[in-house]
Amino acid sequence: MKKHLVLGLLAAFCATPALAALKVGDMAPDFSAKASLGGKEFNFSLKDALKKGPAVVYFYPSAYTGGCDLEAHTFAESSAKFAAAGASIIGVSADNMERLNQFAADPAFCAGKFPIASDESLTIANSYNLSTSPPREGAKDVRGVEIGHGFIERVTYVIGKDHKVIAVMSSKSDGLSPDQHVDKSLAIVTASK
Repeated sequence: MKKHLVLGLLAAFCATPALAALKVGDMAPDFSAKASLGGKEFNFSLKDALKKGPAVVYFYPSAYTGGCDLEAHTFAESSAKFAAAGASIIGVSADNMERLNQFAADPAFCAGKFPIASDESLTIANSYNLSTSPPREGAKDVRGVEIGHGFIERVTYVIGKDHKVIAVMSSKSDGLSPDQHVDKSLAIVTASK
């Protein structure tokens, strides 16, 4: 009996820990990605964005879905306030560039006010230790278009010029609605100005 208990405890200690999003004080991994601003593609670099000031990096499941639409619209409405605080915004999802170009230019959502980046391979999400899920068969967006890609959990990071995570907001662990991610990150960058 003792032998089984010891082996069970040993197995528990050796088990691989579940992924956990980066925490406050962690160094945010640099990344570069294809992105869209107002429907025009460019290469986004977090390193370059942080030279100008703090960055709000928000991960979201998919363009043209309820919560993501609300979050993008709220970021667009508040984009001038973020700029006044010296902060940049970048949204990241597993959407392909065709979907992102439409979403970035859509006046009801991003409205050309801030860029969104494609992480189709989930490399960026994985570097931030975020949970991802595979494509859901038959999943469609609010337009009735099949989504066809995996999903990244909704997490927002405020990252300082020194690449350190200043704040983390998670819908899963904090219970924040998508628009609360925007309000909270704006309060943080404004207070740190």
